[in-house]
Amino acid sequence: MTFSISSHDPQSKARTGTLTTDHGPIQTPIFMPVGTAGTVKAVHQRELEIDINAEIILGNTYHLYLRPGLEVLRQAGGLHAFNGWKRPILTDSGGYQVYSLSNTRKIKEEGVTFKSHIDGSKHIFTPEGVMDIQRTIGADIIMAFDECTPYPCEYGYARQSTEMTHRWLDRCIDRFDATKGHYGYRQTLFPIVQGSTYADLRRQSAETIASKEREGNAIGGLAVGEPAEEMYATIELVNSILPVDKPRYLMGVGTPANILEAIALGVDMFDCVMPTRNARHGLLFTTEGIINIKNEKWNQDFSPIDAGLDGYASTFYSKAYLRHLVKSEELLGGQIASLHNLTFYLWLVRQARAHIEAGDFVAWKNEQVVRLMQRL
Repeated sequence: MTFSISSHDPQSKARTGTLTTDHGPIQTPIFMPVGTAGTVKAVHQRELEIDINAEIILGNTYHLYLRPGLEVLRQAGGLHAFNGWKRPILTDSGGYQVYSLSNTRKIKEEGVTFKSHIDGSKHIFTPEGVMDIQRTIGADIIMAFDECTPYPCEYGYARQSTEMTHRWLDRCIDRFDATKGHYGYRQTLFPIVQGSTYADLRRQSAETIASKEREGNAIGGLAVGEPAEEMYATIELVNSILPVDKPRYLMGVGTPANILEAIALGVDMFDCVMPTRNARHGLLFTTEGIINIKNEKWNQDFSPIDAGLDGYASTFYSKAYLRHLVKSEELLGGQIASLHNLTFYLWLVRQARAHIEAGDFVAWKNEQVVRLMQRL
């Protein structure tokens, strides 16, 4: 994988670039739709490629390991062949999902034992095992196995967790570098900065991750309940330490405002379930603000969902029709809303890229943060 920076914003840390993988290039800044179990919920691969024009999507190690399982993925030729997606894929290590299973998992130096949410069966994730699993899944970018601490988190626990995450990272790197991909294309490993919201731990973690000199780096453990101001301060600190010439991936973030502010702080890559999860509940992100399509005010609004976008779903269907589908609990309602929200998120990062290149990103960003987060 290679990464080249093509432009810098003169008034912020924002930059544009191109991340090149064996499955194609990715223009940054970029938003990556989340396809946890091998599918972006309610969206066909054709729609992802043609209508939304996603350049990279996510899969999740925990969910794919449990179902369909590694043997199915191996026989299929990896996740790309299994789900038909021809462009790049990134897989999360499963650390966040294991963190979410707080009542059914135990964390030790060796790794994490947990019970499947499907059938209660017991499993163990070790750094080495997670590297092997992600080799079998076959994503272009794979993540190191880490522990995501909760918020709030006591300092002592955060320190011990961060230090263990660093030890796990060394084991991930050793295993990754000692193995090869299964399917004839190259993979790359991103370490993850942790440390909760403690500046000294984040600094230590960022320095440790930077010292590993991998092809890209990630910032984890944010958007777990901390105030936005603390999140932005943490991003600014970490990005002041991570290498400028490597892509920076902010995991699990976030709202349109979060994304724009993080781009201004030098982040290149984002993922979040928010656009699709909120869509299934009738919450739409638009170029004019946020819409709860269930509200009565949209009952006879026959204008397009969002005339400011180019996407098929956003411009073909009316607000009134989508409201009818969502209120009637028709499956098509969730599909249309998901297509729209993902179209919006990709529009957002591409607009950011255009304004960075034009040199007026900060003024545009400050205007958009207010507009996009207002309730309509």
